[in-house]
Amino acid sequence: MTFEIIFVLLALLGMVIALILDKMRPGMVLFSVVVLFLCAGILTPKEMLEGFSNKGMITVAMLFLVSEGIRQSGALGQLIKKLLPQGKTTVFKAQLRMLPTISFISAFLNNTPVVVIFAPIIKRWAESVKLPATKFLIPLSYVTILGGICTLIGTSTNLVVHGMILEAGYEGFTMFELGKVGIFIAVAGIVYLFLFSSRLLPDVRKDAVKLDDEPEEHSDLHRVEAVLGPRFPGINKKLKDFNFKRHYGAEVKEIKRNGQSYTQDLENEYFREGDTVVVMADDSFVQTWGESSVFVMLANGKDTEPVASKGKRWFALALLILMITGATVGELPAVKEAFPDIKLDMFFFVSVTTIIMAWTKIFPARKYTKYISWDILITIACAFAISKAMVNSGVADAVAKYIIGLTEHYGPQVLLAAVFIITNLFTELITNNAAAALAFPLALSISSQLGVSPMPFFVVICMAASASFSTPIGYQTNLIVQGIGNYKFTDFVRIGLPLNIITFLISIFLIPLIWPF
Repeated sequence: MTFEIIFVLLALLGMVIALILDKMRPGMVLFSVVVLFLCAGILTPKEMLEGFSNKGMITVAMLFLVSEGIRQSGALGQLIKKLLPQGKTTVFKAQLRMLPTISFISAFLNNTPVVVIFAPIIKRWAESVKLPATKFLIPLSYVTILGGICTLIGTSTNLVVHGMILEAGYEGFTMFELGKVGIFIAVAGIVYLFLFSSRLLPDVRKDAVKLDDEPEEHSDLHRVEAVLGPRFPGINKKLKDFNFKRHYGAEVKEIKRNGQSYTQDLENEYFREGDTVVVMADDSFVQTWGESSVFVMLANGKDTEPVASKGKRWFALALLILMITGATVGELPAVKEAFPDIKLDMFFFVSVTTIIMAWTKIFPARKYTKYISWDILITIACAFAISKAMVNSGVADAVAKYIIGLTEHYGPQVLLAAVFIITNLFTELITNNAAAALAFPLALSISSQLGVSPMPFFVVICMAASASFSTPIGYQTNLIVQGIGNYKFTDFVRIGLPLNIITFLISIFLIPLIWPF
């Protein structure tokens, strides 16, 4: 054990603990660790900064803008309203109409805006048809995750792993390559939700605060649910130390967290990221803060999503289809030969699509920085540097030797299972991109020492890092639906753990068949 190995292991342990405790944003935690490696001479300045110019990271940034363009076109809001059955129906029939379509949409759009748009609409619809919204909101989050694993652009994790593969000198993923296994996982997962979600999820938990409870003189106020985002300035502060009413002109009546509702002694309650705060506010609250990154989602029981003209909706959808088709066709050998000087990949087409959307005002070009999740981008950029530090220090090789030693009498398929379990544990406790960053150099070292193809290990990282079903903390969409549905932590464990097992079994069985060792 050299000094560098011990130093990196201790830093990574500290990073994992800091991410679990959630005392700081993931991007800053990872950036702090990267600076430590720079100070220790494990990383050079060039290696530290390489992730910030990585094509995968910049592609993720532009996909945020494309997703925002689709959101502002109003296409998603109109679609979900047509999918929701009107009149008398059942949970199963409603899920049958919704879940497959939402999964398909999330294969090409960022998960968060899909859930932010759909969750309040679905909750409001469920109340109108007298069905428990709790039967739909966790499945909504899960199917966006399941759809995301089917394409290269479905989740930022796939693009991160793709970027690391290219950095390591291997051929990356094509647009739909991950779908060879992802579609089987998605179909099995959706069938599982059809069959068991109604039994495993709780009946509706009534909100503690209703507008009817308010005195008549407050009749101009509305009950608004606000999910606190990472940029909310009162995070980790007590309500009495952070004057919510002075900042936002609304009075806090309830804080919902982990299925618990806090209405008494609110002044001494702390604000936490992902909390759902119920406030009494007038119409100006949603209008003022609807596009702010302070709140991840605002729901006031009304339509708050923009409704653009039909022409604008179709134009936005046409751009999305052209982007996906162009990136797919651009990977064909004949196209590569026809255009040898231009790489017609996803980066090319997402760049063109973003610029067209900005100039045609599908999203406000002056506000484009508001629609990008900078913390996710910093996390991704630092993930590349951490992965490099694990290789430079010898940690990746040392841990790989240890894992191989434990399973020396078994084949590479057992090691594939070990990589899945390690990655999946990390993604449930920290973040998906950080989990991929820790697992990638291990996978590369294991395959190198075994003398087998690394591609099965790369694919299994993508599946395992996205399969954040058993806790609400690994994926932002889980946090969003936890608050609006008033779910408990155990609700995610009960329904999510079997889904993790399904993903694990299909991955370990299919991946070696599709990408042989």
